[in-house]
Amino acid sequence: MSRIDYFRDPNAPKANSVVPSVTAVVRDDAGRLLLIHKTDNDLWALPGGGHDIGERIGDTVVREVLEETGIQVKVDNIIGLYTDPEHVMAYDDGEVRQQFSICFRAHPVGGSLRTSSESKEVRWVAPTDLDGLDIHPSMMLRIQHGLNDSGREPYVG
Repeated sequence: MSRIDYFRDPNAPKANSVVPSVTAVVRDDAGRLLLIHKTDNDLWALPGGGHDIGERIGDTVVREVLEETGIQVKVDNIIGLYTDPEHVMAYDDGEVRQQFSICFRAHPVGGSLRTSSESKEVRWVAPTDLDGLDIHPSMMLRIQHGLNDSGREPYVG
């Protein structure tokens, strides 16, 4: 399934769903960030996905990162809540989803890099190399917040 992200676009279609989801800022011992090249929108992003019924949200983070990257993680804390109604994702099946994402900080505890049906490439990226990747502005906001280790309160926006 493909999708188009609309961010503060007055011509964006109107949202018809909201799905709680997660993303994870995962850094290795060298400080590199775990990123995936997504198959649905051809952009680089943090690993993550939808919350399933019967699942704790922390377990969603662990499951999604493992599914998309092959890396096992342990959740550390919450970076922020990203619910901007001006960010919608239009899927080719007619669903137009308003963003609702909880971004977590996590660290790797095992596994090895591999792709999935949702990720055509997975890699550890130095923060200084982010400018060379095609990353959606709302995802870059999460990355910037996640790279800020100042101990600030979680972002709510």
